[in-house]
Amino acid sequence: MQDSPVRLLLVEDNPMHRKLIQKLLGEDSQLRCEVEAVDNLADGLTRLVKGGVDLVLLDLVLPDSEELETLFRVRLVAPQVPVVVLTSLDDVKLAARAVESGAYDYLVKSHLKSVSLGRAIRYTLSRARARGGEWDSPMFRLAQQQFLKAAQYMGLDDNLRQRLLFPQRTQMVSFPFFRDDRAQVETVFGYRVQHLLSMGPTKGGIRYHEDVDLGEVAALAMWMTWKCALMKLPFGGAKGGVRVDPTTLSDRELQRLTRRYTTEIIDIIGPDKDIPAPDLGTDERVMAWLMDTYSQQVGHTVPAVVTGKPVVLGGSLGRKEATGRGLVYLIEASARHLGLQLSGATAVVQGFGNVGSHAARFLAERGVKIIGVGDASTALHDEAGLSVEALTAYADEHRRLHGFPAPEIVDHDELLELDCDILVLAALQNQVTVENAARLECRLLAEGANGPTTLEADDILQERGIFVLPDILGNAGGVTVSYFEWVQGMQNLMWSLDEIHERLQAILLDAFQRTLTRAEAQHLDMRTAALIEGISRVTEAKLMRGIFP
Repeated sequence: MQDSPVRLLLVEDNPMHRKLIQKLLGEDSQLRCEVEAVDNLADGLTRLVKGGVDLVLLDLVLPDSEELETLFRVRLVAPQVPVVVLTSLDDVKLAARAVESGAYDYLVKSHLKSVSLGRAIRYTLSRARARGGEWDSPMFRLAQQQFLKAAQYMGLDDNLRQRLLFPQRTQMVSFPFFRDDRAQVETVFGYRVQHLLSMGPTKGGIRYHEDVDLGEVAALAMWMTWKCALMKLPFGGAKGGVRVDPTTLSDRELQRLTRRYTTEIIDIIGPDKDIPAPDLGTDERVMAWLMDTYSQQVGHTVPAVVTGKPVVLGGSLGRKEATGRGLVYLIEASARHLGLQLSGATAVVQGFGNVGSHAARFLAERGVKIIGVGDASTALHDEAGLSVEALTAYADEHRRLHGFPAPEIVDHDELLELDCDILVLAALQNQVTVENAARLECRLLAEGANGPTTLEADDILQERGIFVLPDILGNAGGVTVSYFEWVQGMQNLMWSLDEIHERLQAILLDAFQRTLTRAEAQHLDMRTAALIEGISRVTEAKLMRGIFP
């Protein structure tokens, strides 16, 4: 579901119509919104001037304005805020002129249903984002700022600096898929971004989330480039995504969406081109559908086109838990460096999806007491320790932690500020910021998520002596075992689980030691040191290959 509600301004003078529209909005399970209603245009314009409105639902005939004049005045005051017209005027010519004048949709009240209203709002917001600054995302700005900071320390040649700031290849698509009732056709936006093509095939996950945009996918692709280079894997970074809430889709709808998305990007993926994998909102089933769709198109089975697929289809043992397991290998190494004894230590885990749940389990196996856990639905605290086994069983049954019996429920901000030895960030980006970094009470901050800490927060954490295990190192276990899976697929062989664990640990600890050595030698924070390790390898490859022609 959406992390924050859509803020709607309803400008409608008929009280019955206001109630009807609000009732229809409440019936749409895919839409969470806050509705503020006014009954005249003057009050509507005043509210728009204050800002903070995502979309306007606008009646054209109001006590103080009529027809297109109403739309013109709204557009004049707030040209960037999308407008959906809701009117009693069933006039095709007027509808055409309204859309021509900047309205995103034109709905007649007498024909209004919950499905059509909710869909119009979702499409409008998607189109507005696509028309607006798709690149201008906080995540992409963070990725670029981190790169530029590392480049400054490196003295990176300006030609390479400019070249690596943006992806080499970007594909943005929009496509339809049928809902189960076959009466609805949804249109969604999809992306595949390949940041670097110089190091071999590109590699990166596919996420399904309602907040996916081009900037977010580009940031993740950039981080994947540095991650692969840091691990010395023969890949460039890539990422893909579809802007959709997968929790609102049935299994059949999810499969149709995946197969159609695959056909849209099929020309740029392949085992020697670009290899997708699971990410937020996707799993091994989605990878199986993607592999099957690709294989049907080329006429033979191609297991190596994706990683993270079921073992029976050529997936690798240990892939599902690889990111969480790898994070704990690195937490062990960090603890040794800090002189922290894991047995008896305390940990808080933010995020209880694939990464967070496995990290919590592996930490508990090493004697760490998990005193706090949270997901999007709730945050739990127990100073005596929470049972990871019970948490996992509950989450598997209910798909979230809300309702789990715990001694104390805390808010999400409090969870991060609990006194603990280890804080694991395994949720979303921008969790530790300049606002809360000074209140963290951990010795070790381990990043299993992508981009969870801002640059300003990094400075505060370093000043406070909190050891940060950065994301491009901390969550690299997933792509490393994906590399193992790709190798096994290309060679038609299978490695044992012990072999995979041994190889994974060796690669991660080598990267950790190189990063730590650089950080200490050059008096850098661990994130900048890890970035320089990755960027240096990419720079060497770029210079060796030269420029064509």
